[in-house]
Amino acid sequence: MKMDRNIYILSSGRLKRKDNTIYFENEDGVKRPIPIELTNSIHFFGSVDFNTSLLHLLSQYQICFHVYNYYGFYDGTFSPRKSKISGHSVVQQCAHVLDANKRMYLARSFVEAGIHHMIRNLRKSNHPEVTTYVNTLESLALNMHEASDIPALMGVEGSCRKVYYKAYGRLIKNGMVFEDRNKQPPLDPVNAMISFGNSLMYTTILSEIYKTVLDPSVSFLHEPSRKRFSLCLDIAEIFKPLIVDPLVLALLNNKRIKWEHFESKDGAVYLNDEGKRKYLDAYEEKLNTTIKHRRLKRNVSYRYLIRLEAYKLIKHFIGDEIYKPVKAWW
Repeated sequence: MKMDRNIYILSSGRLKRKDNTIYFENEDGVKRPIPIELTNSIHFFGSVDFNTSLLHLLSQYQICFHVYNYYGFYDGTFSPRKSKISGHSVVQQCAHVLDANKRMYLARSFVEAGIHHMIRNLRKSNHPEVTTYVNTLESLALNMHEASDIPALMGVEGSCRKVYYKAYGRLIKNGMVFEDRNKQPPLDPVNAMISFGNSLMYTTILSEIYKTVLDPSVSFLHEPSRKRFSLCLDIAEIFKPLIVDPLVLALLNNKRIKWEHFESKDGAVYLNDEGKRKYLDAYEEKLNTTIKHRRLKRNVSYRYLIRLEAYKLIKHFIGDEIYKPVKAWW
């Protein structure tokens, strides 16, 4: 069984194939082999050249690669021809979008799990000021069940997130200030880290969905679109507060990422290359961290929890089992 391992390439250079092996050669001519049998996905942050021979090999091993711009924002994905296909499952997935009640159930499930993890983050901090925010979040979350359509549900989620981020800023201990969420572009270091993490989460979810029969463009909370894999955004509602937000706090509060790991341009703030490396190391470590699954009775990684979420959705679509989103119990 192929191990889950992401390859992150921050340097510019060339990716080459020699027989059934691939190598990354940087601009100084230094070559590094990439063990393709052990690779889950490849992430490019620099300018990398390659040819179609390489694409054929990546397709053979069912490896996605994701491209980001210099600042760490997601640009696009190459995904091989899907090897796992089920017309019946896709038809049922689409049917759950067209049925307003079925769609609302799934959309509400994603929001409910996301809010659960926001509250969990605040409670685990043991910060003396968060109790008021937790109470407000719990009160706002009750409105979720009164929401009659997707826009109203999105409104509840947005209100909860605003309260959450106000509390989140109080958990940062290294002197950096975080007042509210801003993006495109991020205007401060904390927002830069959250945006970078959210881009990684999007591509991580896409890579896991690709291993299943789900269609990543057919979504429920977010409107299905031709320009994005919107099901990734749905599932990310669950995992951003579970994985990205605690990771950002840990990196800042443990001073693994400091002021010198950022750069600014035209008022926008981004992680520099060293900052990206530190973040990516911690992100990969987090994805590979395991917890004892209550139902499976074995250890599973955070990465595999994402794939399990996809499997649960498939079971829901085909009528095997009603979908219940993961809510961290550990």
